[in-house]
Amino acid sequence: MAPSPIYEACCFKPNNTRMTHPSTTPPIPPSSEPAAAGASPNPVNPLSPASASADLPELEVQTLESCQAELVALQAKNHDLADQYLRAKADTENARRRAEDDVSKARKFALESFADSLLPVIDSLEAGLSLSEASLEQLREGSQATLRQLISALERNKVVAISPAAGDKFDPHQHQAISVVPCEQEANTVVTVLQKGYLIAERVLRPALVTVAAAK
Repeated sequence: MAPSPIYEACCFKPNNTRMTHPSTTPPIPPSSEPAAAGASPNPVNPLSPASASADLPELEVQTLESCQAELVALQAKNHDLADQYLRAKADTENARRRAEDDVSKARKFALESFADSLLPVIDSLEAGLSLSEASLEQLREGSQATLRQLISALERNKVVAISPAAGDKFDPHQHQAISVVPCEQEANTVVTVLQKGYLIAERVLRPALVTVAAAK
């Protein structure tokens, strides 16, 4: 059977040239322009997601190193503060114990100094009593010497006599009025001292017993 004229028109061209498929595209010739020096063959946009994902691990490493350095510094500071606290606590405990010991000793030996100052007075009294044939004048002189020793011992322990003179203003804080007597003195002044008073460290141990001039 002879071929159809239509088939021959579709499959063959004159001069026996084969037809090219319409879907085939010619290759793109390479660019003749040279690449810029130092330019990356595949440049990356710094704002692109690929660039952000590439820089993220380095940022995390820097943050981790910074946190570790800060942690080491805080641990060293914490150790230093703990050491200071322990030292301060030990010093406070030692101070408290020393204070308790001092208070205990003060209570226990509070009268030690006062008792020691009275020992010479006892020696003088015993010496005077040991004299079997002492005259009245000797006894008087010995008693006065012993009294001076006693007054000196009291003054060394801050015990001072309250002995107002006649005409001094009556002081209700240091004097105790036994009676009010009429006299030529100014009213409310001391007339006579019946008994001395005493102060211990500026505190009234015993008020002086006095008579006071009455108002005119």
